[in-house]
Amino acid sequence: MTDRILLAGLRFFGYHGALPEERTRGQEFIVDVEVEADLAAAGRSDALGDTVDYREVYEAARAVTTGAPRQLLEAVAEEIAGRVLALEHVAAVTVRVRKPRAPLPGPLDYSAVEVRRSR
Repeated sequence: MTDRILLAGLRFFGYHGALPEERTRGQEFIVDVEVEADLAAAGRSDALGDTVDYREVYEAARAVTTGAPRQLLEAVAEEIAGRVLALEHVAAVTVRVRKPRAPLPGPLDYSAVEVRRSR
């Protein structure tokens, strides 16, 4: 499948991390979601019901990232992917979760996890 809906650079504040201070202070997370779906019908009909409503994709990412604390980015990405994959018309999803302020001893743009799940 080559059709995709992309939501890039979603920014949320959450309390995820393996270290106690990460789960207490919280930090910003950046989420990218790439949805694979057949968009041909929507392209022809111009009807929202024929595509994946990206408001629902956004809400899945927001709810998980701002929700219950997880120790691992892997768990955050997995839950987002599961919620998005459950949406109508979604054939596959790739989720990237970035942590710009990972507690490492040197300079870093971000740490990240990427998962891809399909039906």
